[in-house]
Amino acid sequence: MTLLIGGAVSVVLGLIGMVVFGREFIALIQGGLPLLLLLGGVLAVYIGIDDIQGRLREEREKQEEELAKAMEEIELMKARAEQYREEMERLKEKAGKKG
Repeated sequence: MTLLIGGAVSVVLGLIGMVVFGREFIALIQGGLPLLLLLGGVLAVYIGIDDIQGRLREEREKQEEELAKAMEEIELMKARAEQYREEMERLKEKAGKKG
């Protein structure tokens, strides 16, 4: 409730100030607006660059995860190939003993 009352008082005082100091207020706006636009633009550029870097970082992490999965698959396939090779050797030995 205190915040609401304080806000209402600020609005009333601001309006009174704008009426009494109208020309000075306009001069302040004219002088401050370019500075606000400049600072806002710099902030937007910074946020944009940070966003791009974040996306690149996420993409790099995703590619690293995919690479790690592919490496795991390769190792698994190598192990399976070795098992098949050993099985084939056993079958050849078994066939050689029968024949």
